[in-house]
Amino acid sequence: MFPTELEKIKPTKTYNCPLYKTTDRRGVLSTTGHSTNFVCDIRVPVDCDAAHWTRRGVAMFLALPE
Repeated sequence: MFPTELEKIKPTKTYNCPLYKTTDRRGVLSTTGHSTNFVCDIRVPVDCDAAHWTRRGVAMFLALPE
C-alpha cells in the first residue's frame, strides 16, 4: 500500500473490500454502527462491478482460524 493523492489516481472500477480482524465477521456493534471486528474498507481495483464481489461476500482478514 502506498499513500497517493486522490487527484492523481486514474478513475477505475473499485470494490470497497471490508477488512476484518478475524474470519467471524461479527462482533459487538460500536457506537459508530460498525462491528468491533471491522477494521476498515480497502479500495481494490476490479474489472467487474462492485456488486459482483459484494454478492459473493468477498472480504479480507487480519487473522486466519487455527
